[in-house]
Amino acid sequence: MTRYYVYEEEKTMPDTPEFMAYLDRKTTAIVSIDMHEGHLSEKADCPCPAPRGRNVVSAIDAFHAQARNLGVPVIHVVSTLRPSGIDDSKGIPAAWRLTMPEYFGPIPGAPLHGLEGSEWTKLRTHFDPRDEIVDTKKRLSAFYPTDLDFMLRQMKVETVVFTGVNNDCCILNSAFDASNRNYRVVVLKDATAGTNEHLEAAGRTIVSLFLGVVMDSAELLRAWDTELYWN
Repeated sequence: MTRYYVYEEEKTMPDTPEFMAYLDRKTTAIVSIDMHEGHLSEKADCPCPAPRGRNVVSAIDAFHAQARNLGVPVIHVVSTLRPSGIDDSKGIPAAWRLTMPEYFGPIPGAPLHGLEGSEWTKLRTHFDPRDEIVDTKKRLSAFYPTDLDFMLRQMKVETVVFTGVNNDCCILNSAFDASNRNYRVVVLKDATAGTNEHLEAAGRTIVSLFLGVVMDSAELLRAWDTELYWN
């Protein structure tokens, strides 16, 4: 039996072909979103702070390591903006630049968020030579305006497992886009983080009701490591 979450309640996943397809590692890739210094740095001028993400770095690294050993590819997505400002500040700015300070207070480093070539685009999680990277994310979804969908199609991926931050923002947007593109979506409860505890749970709940499956990483690894999925 495989355990998963529906509206934050742990349940037994139905033993149907449609649900079991979410556990087939042969057609799965991991997409780790925005685990870079621009969100996770402890510095006062962190451009777009997602401090709860620091709490899941170890869990994400451990999950990725075991997934690689099972042959599941890992793709890191990083927000990167051109120094000219054409991607954001010279056009209609991303809404978070206006709205996030209403919650966090002033964000002194915001103009440097995702600046190409800066320290803020450096990954905090481990990057393995077997991994891929998508570093053209400029808004909330990992699919826009990147080539992530193209890469996943080339890899014959049908199921996307999301790790990273924030599961009420970029992960949620990416999950909607993945589902709308007809990928199966898995979000890992212990390898994602949100803006705060309430929004973290809200993001997972929306995924569990409308977009896919919410699980713990150990449960997914256990399913991947069974004889059924080795064949």
